[in-house]
Amino acid sequence: MNEVDTMLAEHAIAKLVMQYALHNDAREFGALAEMFVEQGKFTRPAGGDPIVGRQNIRESYEARPARVSRHLVANIVVDLLSDTDARCRSTMMIFASPAGELPVHAASPAQIGGYDDVLRRENGTWLFVERRGHLDIEVNLAAA
Repeated sequence: MNEVDTMLAEHAIAKLVMQYALHNDAREFGALAEMFVEQGKFTRPAGGDPIVGRQNIRESYEARPARVSRHLVANIVVDLLSDTDARCRSTMMIFASPAGELPVHAASPAQIGGYDDVLRRENGTWLFVERRGHLDIEVNLAAA
């Protein structure tokens, strides 16, 4: 892979990571699930057993109570392993509140964590093979 191809792959993966957050916040769970390979695995940042398969990932998101959320994504680091395989680490901060008319007030502390991703390029498109989330810090904005 030459330098330009490397930069293009890194950009495509970073865009995938950011688009995931946007689909999540917009409650576009079908589009979010399509970002995984057919038997992709997803582990929520709060923990629990991995959710396996696009359909199950979609259904797990659809089963959650409606909310307003905003995910901020940063520190995206892509490690290309080959033309078709990569790993990625990113940091995220989430603000969430029960569904309501904008603007809403955050109902819980902000949470900071991130994702460890395994990716594969299929038919020219980068997809998540595995997305493992983790939470590291809760920020109580009222005390700040």
